[in-house]
Amino acid sequence: MESKAKFLGHAIHPILIVFPLGLLATAVIFDVIYLIWGNPVMAEVSYWMMAAGIVGGLIAAPFGLIDWLAIPSGTRAKTIGLMHAIANVTALLLFAGSWWLRSDLPQRPETAASILSIIGAVVAGFGGWLGGELVERLGVGVHADANLNAPSSLSNASSARSPNARANRV
Repeated sequence: MESKAKFLGHAIHPILIVFPLGLLATAVIFDVIYLIWGNPVMAEVSYWMMAAGIVGGLIAAPFGLIDWLAIPSGTRAKTIGLMHAIANVTALLLFAGSWWLRSDLPQRPETAASILSIIGAVVAGFGGWLGGELVERLGVGVHADANLNAPSSLSNASSARSPNARANRV
């Protein structure tokens, strides 16, 4: 099934997610640098990257929702898409919590703020992997004849559609 939200022939959601993923991951890197060397500039950079990443995630999310609503019910893709959304919303909430804890003094964040951002990065990584599973393994948003019930990429099973698998066609 092809994406329902496109710009110049390309799915919008995968175009937009690179920004929040990159910004939030880099915010965590600056957090770690701050924790190691104590440079307050690194903490402030993390604060602003986090703010931009949260905004980017909020912009990307509706386009993912549009595509998810178009996935037929009862397919593995629908379930993976829901897990992808839950993971990414959870990651955004963790980063929002981290950002809020820093808002009074971005140059000297509480340890809890850094812990939330690190957990947020792990959760976002899992959500990103699920998004990759949707696109790369199941073909959601990419192939008109996607195999919406392909097995997990962690299994040894082939993702090729069997000739009798008409239920997978969209």
